[in-house]
Amino acid sequence: MPGKRISDHQVTKYKELRGKHSQEVAAAKAGVSVASARRIESTVLLPSQKPARTWRTRADPLTEVWTAEVVPMLEAAPGLMAVTVLEELQLRYPQRFDGAVLRTLQRRVRQWRAEHGGEREIFFAQEHPPGRLGLSDFTVCDELAITIVGVILPHRLYQFAFAHSGWRHACIVLGGESFQALASGLQEALWMAGGVPEEHRTDSLSAAFNNLAEQEELTARYRELCAHYGLRASRNNPGVSHENGSIEARQGSLKTALDQSLLLRGTREFANLESYGQFVADTVRRLNARCARPWEIERASLRPLPTRRTVDFEEVDARVSKFGLISIKAAHYSVPSRLVGHRLKVRLYSAHLEAWLGGVKVFECERLRSSAQTKHPKRIDWRHMLPSLRRKPGAFARWMLRDAMFPRSEYARAWEHMSQRLSEREACRLMVNLLDLADRANVVAELAGILSALGERNELPDIEVLRAQFAPRPGWMPFVEVLLPATAVYDDLLEAA
Repeated sequence: MPGKRISDHQVTKYKELRGKHSQEVAAAKAGVSVASARRIESTVLLPSQKPARTWRTRADPLTEVWTAEVVPMLEAAPGLMAVTVLEELQLRYPQRFDGAVLRTLQRRVRQWRAEHGGEREIFFAQEHPPGRLGLSDFTVCDELAITIVGVILPHRLYQFAFAHSGWRHACIVLGGESFQALASGLQEALWMAGGVPEEHRTDSLSAAFNNLAEQEELTARYRELCAHYGLRASRNNPGVSHENGSIEARQGSLKTALDQSLLLRGTREFANLESYGQFVADTVRRLNARCARPWEIERASLRPLPTRRTVDFEEVDARVSKFGLISIKAAHYSVPSRLVGHRLKVRLYSAHLEAWLGGVKVFECERLRSSAQTKHPKRIDWRHMLPSLRRKPGAFARWMLRDAMFPRSEYARAWEHMSQRLSEREACRLMVNLLDLADRANVVAELAGILSALGERNELPDIEVLRAQFAPRPGWMPFVEVLLPATAVYDDLLEAA
C-alpha cells in the first residue's frame, strides 16, 4: 500500500505463495503491489537487510536555516509551534518560504523534540478496587438551554460516581457550589447506593476545604459530614483536573446523554423544576444500566450506612422586622404578619429555606440568591401584606416594596394605568380592593386576564362589577315532594303473605 514500507514478513509470505499462485494472486495475498512483487523477485535481500538510504529525493528547503536559526529558537523556547517558526522565517526571508514548507517543518520539529526536547509528563493509570473511592463534582449546564415555562434555567448539576463501577447519581443545583448542595447531593447518592465507600474525593471546593487557611484544611461542617458516614476526605491538586478524571469524564458523558435525550424529546421546555429533575433522574438511570454487572460487585463491597442522615442545611437566626421581612444572605423575604417581632431559626437548604419558631415550622419558600445584576433580591408575598393594606390602603402609593409584591405583571400595568387616571387615594383603594378580591375568590389568573383586557381598551376596572362577577353562586336546593302510601296498603301485603 502507498506510504507503508514492505516488511520482512510480507516478502517471506509472498515467496511462499509464489510457488503455488501467479504473481498477481501472490502479491494480493501478501498485501503488496505487482510492481513491488517484481522487485522482490529480482533481489535476495530482505527489506531489513538493505542498507539505510543516505540520499534525498529532493533538496532540503531548511538546510541553511535549520541549525543556524530554527534550533536556537527551539532551545530558547521549547514550546514554539512549527507554524510560529514558519511565520518568523517568512518575516526574516520574504518570498523564500511558502506554506508548503509547514509539513516538513512540523516533522523536523517533532523529531528534534524527541531527540533533544525536555522530559514530558507521564500519566499513571490507577486501579480502583470495588468500594474504595467515590467522587463528587459540580458542572455548569447552561449550554443545555433548559427553559421552565419559557424562562431560561441557569443551573448546575451535582454528580457523584463510584470509580470502580461507574455508577452515578446526579441532581439539580440552582445556586453555587455550596455546602448545602454538596451535603444534600452526597447523602442522597449514598442512600440511593445503599452503602458508603472508604474515600470521598472532590476538587478544591470551598464548601469542603479552607483553600486560604493552612491550619485547618477541612471546613468544620464537611469534617462532621465525613465523620458521620465514616468517609476519608481527599482532593486532587489545584489545577490538575486529570487527577479527578473518573468524575470529570463522566460530567461530559452526562451532559452528552442529556442533550441526546432532549433531542429525542423534541423540546427543552419543562412545565416545572420537578419534571426536569425527573428527566435528569431517568437519563441517569439509563446510564447506570450500562454498568449493572460491575455495580453488583461494588455494591457488595460498600460499608453499611449510619442509622440516620445528618443535617444538609445551614441554620441562621433572623428577627422579623416591623416591615414583615427577614433578611437572609442579602436576600429579603416577607413572612406572615403574625410573626413580626419574633426571632426565627432559618434553615437554609440548597433550593429552599424553612423558618422555625421553637419546634414548629411556620414558613417555607424557595431560596433566593444574589447576583451581579440583583445584589439584594426580594420575595414579597402579597398575601402576607394584604391584611395591613386593607386597614391602610393609602400606604400603597409610595411603599418601597410595592413593585416587588404584584402577583402578576398585569396587576403592575393596571396600577400604572389607575395611578394616571385616578387620584392617589382612589387608585390605592381600588388596587387594594382588587388584590383583596383576587385573594378571597382565588382568581389571581382570571382577574389578571380581565385587567389586561381593560387596559387594552383604556378602561378602568369597576370593583363592584368584578365582585358580582366573582361572587360565589347562591346554592340552589331542588324541591323534593315525598308521597307516602296509605297504611291500608301494608294490611293488604300482610294478608297476601
